[in-house]
Amino acid sequence: MPITELPNSRTEPDGSAVVRVLSYNVRSLRDDEDALARVIRACAPDLVFVQEAPRFFRWRKHAARLAAKSELLVLSGGGTAAGPLLLCSLRATVERTEDVLLPLTPGLHRRGLATAVVRVGGARLGVLSCHLSLEAGERYDQAGMLLDRLAALDVPHAVAAGDINDEPDGRAFRRLAAELQDCRTVRPWGGEHTWNPADPHKRIDAVFATKGIEVLGCGVPRPEDLPGLDAADLGAATDHLPVLAALRVPAGP
Repeated sequence: MPITELPNSRTEPDGSAVVRVLSYNVRSLRDDEDALARVIRACAPDLVFVQEAPRFFRWRKHAARLAAKSELLVLSGGGTAAGPLLLCSLRATVERTEDVLLPLTPGLHRRGLATAVVRVGGARLGVLSCHLSLEAGERYDQAGMLLDRLAALDVPHAVAAGDINDEPDGRAFRRLAAELQDCRTVRPWGGEHTWNPADPHKRIDAVFATKGIEVLGCGVPRPEDLPGLDAADLGAATDHLPVLAALRVPAGP
């Protein structure tokens, strides 16, 4: 059922962690970077799953600048993952990271995955940022590779988020939702459609979580739902709207 207020980050007495995760396609920082950083800060995320991060000339410098403006740290990804990037707050303790390049189809863009395993409170969490293909067949195959890579993290709980380039009734989206929780469907909060800010009419960005994670709310943050968020910033930041979720991750080894 829909909720009106998204829970804040916290660590529970039993060691479980409520984490805020944000998925955001930033279009290679070609728009208003300061507006983008303000949106990210207003969402107060513990983890940010970025797509279309800069990946060519001085990409590390650009990623570090975005992280600093957003009051976060670079965790993994960027140019070495062909665009997906992970940012984190100081709340996350990093266990390991790995950037993965997916098979290249001639004539299409190289795609990749940014992955990591982190600890927040007493919870251990695998995370994966993705940006799937515009071509339907390749996108479906990449959804399978995503699921394989998530399983290879070998952790009890994991979150995958990104620009799926597919709507919920599409084959790739349905392949992911068959194995993982589509967080927006489980516990709607805020808005639904992520593309584009001027005329939101498609949900092609999503947050997915493994079955043991409790979804506390997920959706597109709107000024009426999230204090401190500015509608003008959402329109100026990039050509996608972000997806914000609050998740309770059980404590574990």
